[in-house]
Amino acid sequence: MIRSVFKGCGSALPANCVSNDELAKRVDTSDEWIRERTGITQRYIAGEGETTATLATEAARRALEDAGMTIGEIDLIVLATATPDVTFPATATIVQKELGGAGFPAFDVAAVCSGFLYALGTADSMIRSGMSKNALVIGAETMSRILDWEDRATCVLFGDGAGAFVISAEDLPDDSDKGVLATQLHADGEHKDLLYVDGGPSSTGTVGHLRMRGREVFRHAVTNLAQVLSDVIEKAGFTATQVDWVVPHQANLRILDATARKLGLPMDKVVVTVDKHANTSAASVPLAFDVAWRDGRIKRGDLVLLEAMGGGFTWGASLLRV
Repeated sequence: MIRSVFKGCGSALPANCVSNDELAKRVDTSDEWIRERTGITQRYIAGEGETTATLATEAARRALEDAGMTIGEIDLIVLATATPDVTFPATATIVQKELGGAGFPAFDVAAVCSGFLYALGTADSMIRSGMSKNALVIGAETMSRILDWEDRATCVLFGDGAGAFVISAEDLPDDSDKGVLATQLHADGEHKDLLYVDGGPSSTGTVGHLRMRGREVFRHAVTNLAQVLSDVIEKAGFTATQVDWVVPHQANLRILDATARKLGLPMDKVVVTVDKHANTSAASVPLAFDVAWRDGRIKRGDLVLLEAMGGGFTWGASLLRV
């Protein structure tokens, strides 16, 4: 049985860390207002020379180092982003070039905050089918470039960053529970106007700004995430109590808490980085995973549940034994 096995991870953040107090100097808000509603205390904002591609490249380098591999062993790059460097070519090809790779498939996927789950599911499918042996799966964003800095309801929520996994094909016994065990992905375009960007090449010829109706998004997030998490755990043949760690999309501390309670999971099993990174969209899941991997919370052999929901709506979950 061919399965995708986790080999290593890495992450990258911009140099500029912006606290709530610093943000309050340019936006009509306060540290108390942001903390109370989101749990966020700071975020990282890309500066001159820092782009989605540069962050993705650095995260990929660190993931390769963690995996003990080189770009010469990689035969696939799938990069999730809603903020590509350019309309085309795919940001994944820029990363491929910067890493010194060539010839193998490298492409982007766009599912906003769920993007990393979509990218992981895509790479896992290509590995299981035999199309790939060693894949770089990346989530990278510069959300600060599409924020309306006059809209305090949204601009305080987001940050920039990147995270990456290396996954590889392994021929495992049928009874093995190592690697990516199950993935569930969903979308519902009916709700596209609740979280979107009001621009694009084909519609306005502009980049546009992020727009969100937060209350409605919160309600859908808690319901959809609790359901998909239950589904993917059941699909893999486990129960919630057997999960060692949940690594969720870092959108809002209230959503993380509400989702955990719906599943009957204690918050001490949930990796939380939203306070330090804010919402980094497609980067948030691998970025949070990398933090917990490097500080020793997530260890080899742990059963880890990844989940996310984003504009579209899109949502999904993946269960893996690292």
